[in-house]
Amino acid sequence: MLQHLTVPRGPINLAADLHLPDNADSSAPLRAVVLSTPGSSVKEQIGADYASRLAAHGIAALALDPAHQGQSEGEPRDLEDPYRRGEDISYAIDVLTTTPGIDPQRIGVLGICAGGGYAVHTARTDHRIKAVGTVVPVNIGNAFRSFSPDGPAAALDALADARTEEARTNDMTRVNWLPDTLEDAAEAGLTDIDTTQAITYYRTERGGNEHSTNRRLLRGDSHLLGYDAFHLTDQLMTQPLQVILAGRIGNTGSYDTGMQLWKLAPNPVDLMVIDGAGHYEMYDEPEYVDAAVERLVNFYANNL
Repeated sequence: MLQHLTVPRGPINLAADLHLPDNADSSAPLRAVVLSTPGSSVKEQIGADYASRLAAHGIAALALDPAHQGQSEGEPRDLEDPYRRGEDISYAIDVLTTTPGIDPQRIGVLGICAGGGYAVHTARTDHRIKAVGTVVPVNIGNAFRSFSPDGPAAALDALADARTEEARTNDMTRVNWLPDTLEDAAEAGLTDIDTTQAITYYRTERGGNEHSTNRRLLRGDSHLLGYDAFHLTDQLMTQPLQVILAGRIGNTGSYDTGMQLWKLAPNPVDLMVIDGAGHYEMYDEPEYVDAAVERLVNFYANNL
């Protein structure tokens, strides 16, 4: 069963889908999980792939569009602010704690890719979250700092100049998350397997969605460059942790990031490496997603 929900978030509303087991009306109060999804994705993509499977195993799962993205409200559009992404999770929990049929004491989070970092960062200080699951987690701050050829400080200098120009022209700059096509990627010299698999997921009928723009507001990059998803995790994130990684190590950094998280966390419970899987294959390939969900269901059953 699928319920479309509105998540109040201060002056704006977030669009969310609550995936429920078919027998939800007749069952005892349910465990629930909030999905924290990859940068650029919307609730109908990776979030729905995992949320629908969790619901089929008896766990309510809420997938939402981040503020400023998808069908959620918020201006300016296409802003990826890691701190606001974390707040989105907490606002979603506000709604779940007052939703009939949901047990407010058994709410967890599942973070995928950049959403894994957002989930961890939020769980440190929102202890209504009782268990933290991650799949191919990425610390987006580290990722963006590593993308800066002249270093992050130089990148921040360039962003400062760009924002000054935006203020002068009253025109906000948007940039691509990914090349729009495989042809564009090849022209840019990006032919590695992870980039091509990302494009074939996000930018084709396989996983594309009309509400996923593949654009990012440039001014938000300064927040990303200064962000550390795991800051104080070793002291504050006391909840049980599940880490699921793709066995084929690519250029997303998720394998090393997941291992770092596993070592940092005070309460690591289960580590799974799925042999043969690539980062983006963990988004929708049934063989790999089903294996991950089976492990996650067991984790949430034991820890929520």
